[in-house]
Amino acid sequence: MIDDIAKKAHIIVVSNEKGGTGKSTISMHLAVKLLKEGFSVATIDMDGRQGTLSKYIENRQNFCKKNKISLPMPIHYRFSPQESYDLIPADRSNVRLQIQKLIPSYDAIIIDTPGNKNYLFEEAHKFADTLITPISDSLIDLNALAEIDFDEQKIGKPGHYANYIWDVKKYLASQGHAYLNWIVVGNKISALQSKNKHLVFEYLEKLSKLYGFRFSTGLKDRVIYKEMFLEGLTVLDMRDEALKRRMSVSHVAAKREIKALAEFICPEE
Repeated sequence: MIDDIAKKAHIIVVSNEKGGTGKSTISMHLAVKLLKEGFSVATIDMDGRQGTLSKYIENRQNFCKKNKISLPMPIHYRFSPQESYDLIPADRSNVRLQIQKLIPSYDAIIIDTPGNKNYLFEEAHKFADTLITPISDSLIDLNALAEIDFDEQKIGKPGHYANYIWDVKKYLASQGHAYLNWIVVGNKISALQSKNKHLVFEYLEKLSKLYGFRFSTGLKDRVIYKEMFLEGLTVLDMRDEALKRRMSVSHVAAKREIKALAEFICPEE
């Protein structure tokens, strides 16, 4: 059980029981956004084998070193199911202990989870204050949340991921945390106005009322997110004087999306 007296960090878990939904892109942009606002931030890559977030941060470190500049950088930790010389040994009990040790040291901890359910995935959710679930505008992706009969326009049983989050909510409640700020975020959304996309958004709004999450249309599928990964940059860095970069129309639009998402996750009072 987490000691509430010692607790400082707000823990954001970015999760979907599916790979390729853009969890690492959201994790990195949120980390930089919070750092730029003056908060101390740690990031944890629970997907140690694939290590997309770790690679993102490594690219950022290399870019800064090569160009002799300084950009906001989270303190990063990486866990893997297999022990390795450069990874934190990640048996279940050690994962829990390591996260507990980090909680008093930061304002925010952002945890990027694996795309499949394993014990690292499970341990991350036990610490969640905010849960962010990226989802694409695909009817197939909706199956993780609910069984839907589109012909009859009926919502059936909860999907495997929604069932798991229900278990997470019950666990958190048993530990004295009655509320989980669960947010489902549209990510890699097509710019085209398709019937398919509108149908996905329509059902996500309906499911939000049934399952108790908030839904944000989120981020479009922009090439610049992939391009900036190679240098470890985010759209929030583009105004940095050290970069000397011009912002394109796409950069400006993406920056607005990120700011809107951050405001949706943590509304300013």
